Amino acid sequence: KSVYVMDGNRWTTAGGISSIDLMLKIIAADHGEDLANTVADQMIYSTIRTDQDTQRLSIPTRIGVRHPKLSQVIQMMEGNIEDPMSPADLAEEVGMSTRQLERLFRRYLNRSPKRYYMELRLQKARNLLMQTDMSVINVALACGFASPSHFSKCYRSHYSTTPYRERGTQGMPGVVPVRLSI
Repeated sequence: KSVYVMDGNRWTTAGGISSIDLMLKIIAADHGEDLANTVADQMIYSTIRTDQDTQRLSIPTRIGVRHPKLSQVIQMMEGNIEDPMSPADLAEEVGMSTRQLERLFRRYLNRSPKRYYMELRLQKARNLLMQTDMSVINVALACGFASPSHFSKCYRSHYSTTPYRERGTQGMPGVVPVRLSI
């Protein structure tokens, strides 16, 4: 659950994201849902969770594997979507060789670290396309792709559709992506 407790003049939360949920709830209560949604949009925070919503599961729970080094590497990957780390750097950070890292990913996730990282980046891109008004170029950059064409090629290969079609604009005239500024 997204846990926050309001007890008189004390507010507490369980975790970093639930702090955002709490602040957005306070903004909504004091200034209205429109302002809270505007603030959430500025933070590229797609949904304001309530105390009835669940928090994101831990990495071991999500991947179904309890291996500390694998969890560490995935956490680093998730924290470096915009500027992806190389498999060699990831391996070095957790004290193993690149080859050991490759074997670890193959054994537990049936894919290479590079492939897993690409899938994470594409999932993030898909979420941004579906939940924000960021331009496709800005989504590509936010997910670590140096060029929109490479992003589009990878996206199409993974999801069998283009980022433009995914969003539903399909390049229609008059549909202008909005760039959010923070």
